This record gives sequence, C-alpha cells and structure tokens, in this order.
Amino acid sequence: MRETTEPRMHARIEPPSEGDRLISANIGPHGELVALWSTPEAAAALTARRTGPGGATFALARPERPAAARLTRQAPHARGFEAVVDVPDLGLAHCQVQPLPGDRFLVVGARCTWTPAGAEPNARVIDSTGQVVAEAVLGDGIEHVATTPAGRTWVGYFDEGVFGNNGWGDPDLGGPEPVGAAGLVRFDERLERVWDYPGSTRFGHVYDCYALNVADESAWACFYDGFPVVRVAEDAVSGWTNKASGVRAVVTDGLRCALVGGYGADHDRVVTGLLTDRGRLDVRGTTRLALPGGPPATGYTVTGRGDVLHVLTGTAHLRLDLDQFFA
Repeated sequence: MRETTEPRMHARIEPPSEGDRLISANIGPHGELVALWSTPEAAAALTARRTGPGGATFALARPERPAAARLTRQAPHARGFEAVVDVPDLGLAHCQVQPLPGDRFLVVGARCTWTPAGAEPNARVIDSTGQVVAEAVLGDGIEHVATTPAGRTWVGYFDEGVFGNNGWGDPDLGGPEPVGAAGLVRFDERLERVWDYPGSTRFGHVYDCYALNVADESAWACFYDGFPVVRVAEDAVSGWTNKASGVRAVVTDGLRCALVGGYGADHDRVVTGLLTDRGRLDVRGTTRLALPGGPPATGYTVTGRGDVLHVLTGTAHLRLDLDQFFA
C-alpha cells in the first residue's frame, strides 16, 4: 500500500456568528456535522478545569458561571447551516453534541459527580428553540457519544467512568456502581439505560473504550486492553481479534476494516484488513494518515461512521471512504 493516505476536504467548519469560538464538533448518524460554539469569554467556562493537590488537572462537570452557547447542524452535502440554536445557559462543561430526530440536539458533559444527594444530570436534550426538554444522568468519564437514526444513544467510557471517580463507586460515600462500569452502554429514546456490554464475552471487559463507530442502529468498538474489533447488532456481540493497539477510530463496511491511530509515533497509523470468519482481523496493509499537501496529521480528531472516516482539524472537515484505504 502507499506510504500515506490523504483525506479529502469535505467542508469548512464556519462559525454561525463572527467571533464565535468552536468548543466541540462531531458527526451525526447521517454524516451531518454538529457543533457547539460560544463567545471567547464563555469558552473558558465551558472548558474549565481544576488543579488537584499534586498538580494534576481535572475537567469540571459544570461551568463555574453561566455560559451561553450556540448549537449548529450542517447537512452532509450542503453549504450553510440546517439549524442554528441559541442556548442562554448550557449548564454543562466539556460537552459533546449529537443530533436527535425532531430537530433536537443532545448535549452531554464528559464528567458527572455523584454525592449522597444524588447525581446531577449531565445530558440535556435541547429543542429547536433552545429550550431544555429532557435531562438524564449518563454517568461519568464519557469518551464517546453517538446517536442513531432512531434516536438511541451509544456511549463509550474511559477508565474513570468504568472503575469510578467523582463519587461513583466510592465506598466511603456509599457511591453506586458507575453507570459506565460496562465500558459501552446504549440508552433508548428517553435516555434510559437499556443495554450494557457483557464482560463475559471472549473479548474480555471494556476497560477503556478507545474507538466507537455507530452505523444505523449497530455499534462497532475497539477497546483496551486487547483492542478487539467488536460489533453489537440487536444486542448480539460478535468480534475479531486484532494486534494493533491504541486504535482511535474504526471504519468498516462489515467485511473490510481500517483501524486508525496508535500510541506515540503510531498516532497517524492506519491498519487495513478483512474481518474473517475465523474471528480475527486479516491485516492487508499499513499506511499513514496525512493532511492534504502536508506532513503526517497532528492535532486532529478522527471519527468513524460506517465506512467513512471523518477527520476534524481546525476549521476543516475532511473525509476518507473505506475504498480509498484499499485503493
């Protein structure tokens, strides 16, 4: 295979108003781009962290002061915005955004603190007028959020969400088991938890969900520590063993697969292969992800949705189809 593979420019990530700062962006179930924006002043509150006694920093669950925000949705193959929604006070920090049916948005904060008084909701459903129409607790330590065409929500958790932090699983406080203890959880249209990844499969427990690809109503995941490629369809789990570690995105059509990312110098690695009936990934080649006309990509996020890799970097939305990896 060729030495590098370049994604193609798909769209510019433009602010809805002059001076708006991009807080986060993600891809919806139909390839649409959804984003969270704010003013420079509010951006500090929406991304605030606290410093612990040892100097380590921790993301806050909520802004320290009211922070207005703006939500946008861009269609996959159209210029301009399908929707621009102003939210007077978002009330959550370190958020991911996904679209929901009915012109609604799902906004989820990565952190959620439990106290004996209970847990404050870290998920909000916001309608087309900017009103909060539903809230829910999706748990702490959220790494990935992806909605489906039917309005269900898949959530992948990093290690703190699995093992417990911020009061979850704390025996001194009587904290409950973390919502994300299974590592991968599905919520229904009402944001009620309906399915947990079963740790009894031959692929072991999800200690840290590194990659999540939701295509239609099914989910694909790659997780620490063995990094298998696992598919969940109608609650049935199947999977393929894999030797590539540190994978950050899975791109697949169910037969072919590209695993993007790795540790250290392999941050831009792409391993391509076939999902065999022997239950393992049959590697066909390795390439490197590169920005168009530039050196190997850095400072980007990668998201798989079905057989398409979406690369978000700065104000650019780039795409790579699975066919391009196997060209």
